[in-house]
Amino acid sequence: MKKTVNSIRKTKISGQKIVMLTAYDYPTALILNQAEIDIILVGDTLGMVVLGYETTRDVTITDMIHHTSAVKRGNETCLIVSDLPYQSDKTSDLAVENAKQLVSTGADAVKIEGNKTEIIGAIINEGIPVMGHVGLLPQTTETFRVRGRKEREANQILEDAISLERAGCFAVVLECIPNPVAE
Repeated sequence: MKKTVNSIRKTKISGQKIVMLTAYDYPTALILNQAEIDIILVGDTLGMVVLGYETTRDVTITDMIHHTSAVKRGNETCLIVSDLPYQSDKTSDLAVENAKQLVSTGADAVKIEGNKTEIIGAIINEGIPVMGHVGLLPQTTETFRVRGRKEREANQILEDAISLERAGCFAVVLECIPNPVAE
């Protein structure tokens, strides 16, 4: 049975673990589909891992559309979440347009880095589920290190996560943060 945002919520409420793995292509999506994981993330990391870019900032919406559609062809049951790449969410209108493109090619939801509640609200108002992302934000960071070790930074991560939840995100990625902050 195809996973949905509602089924993911029910899994969380029941206390079961949610499994999310990354796929950029058809064969990987086939494997993850057979493994019956919950969520496939089509991450903008495909730029560095697959396309040979220096950073994720070079990934375009066209790249994401291409890889999202490949993952969709290999998937029947997993929820597909696609990253909105760097600068594709500069304005609410642009973010909505790009989110619609990703959904039309196979994404069930989109993921946005950072505390962009106005943009998230605009996308959700169009009926597109959004996954938030706090902690280490690869699209905008210059240094890849654990976030939230200092109290001020940990508090900001917590505030951002709560803000994203209130904005309507169905889930939030907690990247590269200490366990106590995540809990």
